[in-house]
Order: sequence, then structure tokens, then C-alpha cells
Amino acid sequence: MKKIQIIILLLLAMASVDMSAKTLVVYYSYTGNCHEIVQTLTSQIDADTLRIYPVDKTQHYEANNYALGTQLLNAIYADPTNPDSYPAIDPVTISLDDYSNYIIVTPLWWSHMAAILQTYLFHHGSEMAGKNVGLIVSSHSSGISGVVADAQRLVPEAEWMGNALWINNANHPNRESLIRNWLIAIDYDNLTAEVKGDINGDGEVTIGDVTALIDMLLSGDANHPQADCNNDSEVTIGDVTALIDYLLSGSWGTSR
Repeated sequence: MKKIQIIILLLLAMASVDMSAKTLVVYYSYTGNCHEIVQTLTSQIDADTLRIYPVDKTQHYEANNYALGTQLLNAIYADPTNPDSYPAIDPVTISLDDYSNYIIVTPLWWSHMAAILQTYLFHHGSEMAGKNVGLIVSSHSSGISGVVADAQRLVPEAEWMGNALWINNANHPNRESLIRNWLIAIDYDNLTAEVKGDINGDGEVTIGDVTALIDMLLSGDANHPQADCNNDSEVTIGDVTALIDYLLSGSWGTSR
């Protein structure tokens, strides 16, 4: 009977998707400050980057006391649920399904998140639901509470990684230590620890790990630190079920 259950579960797992503990840094940079922040950040953590660009790259948002930037923001807040309210951006091909952690890096425009990055999050923020999300904000001197509110509106179901990091014009030269201390404060290493259930040790949880766990159970040798997927202190068919449920739902706790 147990073998039949295992075979059925294995067939169900064929519908699974790949899931890893990888991090993606999503950012927009106009003056270059945010790009420098991302370079410093990715020198301290292992992460891929996605830079968002506007379709029209000739616009000067700061001209006439940020008249154009203000106009773009006003259009968003006049009708924030309308896709047409957001400025056009270049197409993005990176799939968020490949990541379980995200760090958003954005400049502040008149107390709000830059309109260009708002466009991306308006369309893709829902794909970060249930995932770990961090926020870094660059500004000249203004406080960042408005940007935090924008992020929470655009990514409403995120698991926020502590408080946002504010890097202003005065402390931008100290960004290396600011970022390092922020990563410690949000417990980044623990939050993004390798996903439990990586039985075959390839850095991600896929159908291959289900197969490896089933092989362990059939052989009677299930002594593996990542094999107790349901955390009940033993390795049984229930752990196969838990692993498959994770693969089907894309929602999983990390090892501590």
C-alpha cells in the first residue's frame, strides 16, 4: 500500500515547479546613486539583478523643478488601479518564479517611489506574494515613509524583511557599512537560508528531490538533515507529501 501511495505522489509531483532560495534585486536608477547601491549590495550577497528602464530615455525628470516627475506621480495617484496611469517601461523577460527573495532599490521622487519602478511593481508585485521582500531607498534628504507606503500598496502580500534601509545623500559614501549592518539587522542570512527539502544538494527544490526522498524511504535509509520536510522529527511518507505540497504551492519555510 505504501509503495502505491508513493507512486501516486510521484505522479502528482510531475506538475511541480522549480523553487530555490535565490535572491533578485529589482531597481531603477536615474542619477546613478541606486546603481552604485546595487553594486555595493551585490558585492555582499549572492543575487541576480534586474534594472528597470523607461521606454523614453530622453526625458529629464528633474527639469523645471521636477515638473515631469511630479506629473508622472500625479497621474499614478489620480487613478492608481489603472494600468494607463503608469509610465511605459522596457519589456522584462526575467521570471519571478525563479526567486524566493527580492530586494527593491528605488530613488525617492517627491516623497514617493520613482514612477518608473512603480510601473514594474504594479504589474509584477503580486508575484512576490508570500516571498521575502526587502526595500532600500535612496533620497537626497527627505524621509522615506511615502516610499514604504508605495511599496506596501504595490506588493501587498509580501513578507517584508524588516525595516527599509534609507541611504541619503549625506551617508551615500558610507553605503557599504550601512548595507552590511542592514543585512545583519534584518537577519538576511537566516531569512534566505537554503530551502529545506533540498535532498539532492543541488541548491534548489525540484522533482529531483522528491525522487531522492522516495529512494531514501524505499531503501530504508532516510538519515538526511533536509529530509524531515514536515518537521515532525522523523522521515516518513508524510515528508514526501509535504515536499510535494510545497512544490505545487510555491510556499515553503526555510531551514533555521
